[in-house]
Amino acid sequence: MGIFQTLQEWLESGVDVGGAFLDRITKAISGLTDPTARRQAAFSIAMIALSAKMAKADGIVTLDEIHAFRDLFEIPQAEQTNVARLFDLAKRDTAGFEAYAARIARLQEDDMQTLEDIMDGLFHIAKADGVLHEGERAFLLQVAQIFGFTDTAYEAIELRHVDRGKADPYRILGLSPDMDMEEMKQNYRKKVSEFHPDRMIARGVPPEFIAIANDRMAAINHAWEQITRMHRL
Repeated sequence: MGIFQTLQEWLESGVDVGGAFLDRITKAISGLTDPTARRQAAFSIAMIALSAKMAKADGIVTLDEIHAFRDLFEIPQAEQTNVARLFDLAKRDTAGFEAYAARIARLQEDDMQTLEDIMDGLFHIAKADGVLHEGERAFLLQVAQIFGFTDTAYEAIELRHVDRGKADPYRILGLSPDMDMEEMKQNYRKKVSEFHPDRMIARGVPPEFIAIANDRMAAINHAWEQITRMHRL
């Protein structure tokens, strides 16, 4: 059974809008005895719910966000109806996105790598139309703060996705130009290992969301290529 079908069955057992959606879903996730299933369910609902809230926050509530979610995260055809309903229920739920973000942070038990996976996924959706709107950026910044990211950590995530005219490859990788090349190489390799798709799945990210890892690895490798090119000059 797919993760989205599982979530849909929880909804059919009584979840509805008005705040109950968030409470019922998180209670059901916490009650799962299989740790892998629990992590996958928590990640999936985080992506659906926060993407829906971001669509509402930027003031442009259309079907585009749902289509972007379907297209970018390789949702199986059989699961797309379930995803659309979950997205719509989360969007209409009266609970604010701050409540969702805080609950998700607690579900992930301060697992900053998984929370970073979620942030990358949200950026993946936000930039689907080619532009990061100010409303979306404000939303993402506030979610990152609720998750516990510092301003520097948030900037590194954002710069992987958006070139604001100063996409410094050192900041993207969390490096300093003052570091020697060998130290930078060690840090780069560590980051590649941490964000490898296999490690991401081991953290509980469902395979349907592997596009997040591919997108992030491309940004990390591009930044490293820029650094090595500068050091050869």
